[in-house]
Amino acid sequence: MSDKQKLVILTGPTAVGKSKLSIELAKRLGGEIISADSMQVYKYMNIGTDKISPEKMGGVPHHLIDFLEPTEDFNVFMFQKLVKEKIAEISERGNVPILVGGTGFYIQAVLYDIDFTETDEDGTYREELEKRAEKEGTHSLHEELRQVDPASAEIIHENNVKRVIRALEYYKKTGKPISEHNNEQHQRTSPYDFRYFVLTDERKTLYSRIDKRVDQMIAEGLEDEVKSLQKLNIPKTATSMQSLGYREMIGYLEGEYDLERAIYLIKLNTRHFAKRQLTWFRRERDVIWVDKNEFDHDDELILKEMIRIYEQ
Repeated sequence: MSDKQKLVILTGPTAVGKSKLSIELAKRLGGEIISADSMQVYKYMNIGTDKISPEKMGGVPHHLIDFLEPTEDFNVFMFQKLVKEKIAEISERGNVPILVGGTGFYIQAVLYDIDFTETDEDGTYREELEKRAEKEGTHSLHEELRQVDPASAEIIHENNVKRVIRALEYYKKTGKPISEHNNEQHQRTSPYDFRYFVLTDERKTLYSRIDKRVDQMIAEGLEDEVKSLQKLNIPKTATSMQSLGYREMIGYLEGEYDLERAIYLIKLNTRHFAKRQLTWFRRERDVIWVDKNEFDHDDELILKEMIRIYEQ
């Protein structure tokens, strides 16, 4: 391996089994885990984000979990800065940084050190779009994005207000799609010597795992978790409240539909999310696909293969 700083990435769609595998991998490589999950950063949001409990960490240090108030904003700029600091710290300790999680956009930002400098400081158009989102909802903004930048519309969910607005604002200010800008940035070479593993499974198995996980979240008390978050007076537009599982549960608690419908929606939206994650990873270069089927779902075999590739 080269003189560049080493970095291992373990990602894949939601519910594929990244956490368990990453802990074993960290133990064998002498690694520390940095979370690449944009929602596990929030305190008090444990069940709906499937946050790993300290007991399950197996003594492996985990970073960027559980440190922000749900009222605080979190975005890719902050993530990139914090992860770069953590990678340097972990490497200085002589350990291997392992970036684990399913937020592909965040991983890409770190991996290729993407430059996110704003086009300019004038935020009037952004404010105009924010007001429209509140008044009309995001669907019409997402449709506008589809007209000017279909590639971005494909990978940004319409509920992700901030990213929809950012993409429209970028187009308005520069006259070119943000997807094109991201592609150009993506051609940059990485400052890291990395192995980028994408864990995957057949769709049927993945969807069944998602359904089981949602049922488990309900059994563990997702409804009560959301009720206690509501008592904190977090604005509905906060990043944390846009999270999968939370927004559907809020709809139920506000009387839009019954609990059965909320559970159905969480399962449906999580499956759609997993599909979008896979679409994202297929577009990434330099990834090493690890299909659990090819290893008969045997974690030991998967680990051995990942370590073999890492040590090459």
